Amino acid sequence: MKHTREEQLAAFGRLLDILDELRVKCPWDRVQTNETLRPNTIEEVYELSDALLNDDDKNICKELGDVLLHVVFYAKIGDEKQQFDIKDVCDRLCDKLIYRHPHVFGEQQVNGTDQVLKNWEELKLKEKGGNKRTLSGVPASLPSLIKAFRIQEKAQNVGFDWDCAEGAWDKLQEEFGELREAMQKEAAPQTGDRPQVAEYDEVEAEFGDLLFSAVNVGRLSGLNPDSALEHTNQKFTRRFNYVEERAIAQGRKLKDMTLAEMDALWEEAKEKGL
Repeated sequence: MKHTREEQLAAFGRLLDILDELRVKCPWDRVQTNETLRPNTIEEVYELSDALLNDDDKNICKELGDVLLHVVFYAKIGDEKQQFDIKDVCDRLCDKLIYRHPHVFGEQQVNGTDQVLKNWEELKLKEKGGNKRTLSGVPASLPSLIKAFRIQEKAQNVGFDWDCAEGAWDKLQEEFGELREAMQKEAAPQTGDRPQVAEYDEVEAEFGDLLFSAVNVGRLSGLNPDSALEHTNQKFTRRFNYVEERAIAQGRKLKDMTLAEMDALWEEAKEKGL
């Protein structure tokens, strides 16, 4: 299903025309602002993420359209405020892509994707009005697991990283020991008043260090921790739903079953490949 560039441009122009009309004639579209659209944009991106994780081409196409609508909508609002329009958005993106790919649009030579990523980060630091610090381009609102991965990637691109996954494994084991020690200290019998909040904060800090180290191990092993955890979430949900459905079929409620009974149903779910 190959379309010509003319057909692609015509389709994009049609989208712009439709949004122009909606902005004037639809009561809902007419009152939207950057602030009111933002929660919907986040939801649409997560829906796209679900489709990508499931490798669902039909829904990937659908959700890309929904995300594209939001991009065009924000550009339309920018145009109404006389700040920028979709041409400015495209021009700035094109200029950035050309600038950050001197090995394609210039004379620079690179040796593999690692060098491309390192050059990308170095060029970002040089951009006028761009990111002036290595980690400044990591959005504060990113989910923590994704943020940890991106922080580590950016540190890697300036050479601050383990030489291999083995070092990260050793660090993970070290952090596990420190967490266990902190939790045992908290659980020990206390004399006098209840432990200070700082002692509880220590456990949380060690737990955070353990998670950060686990992300490091995954990254250096070629794994994306967010994708890996989401697949595990989906697997747990499928198996738990099976346990609950089997319990209902038996006329029982989960809270009335023993752990051994639920575990037996869980093993059934595993045997079925759920």
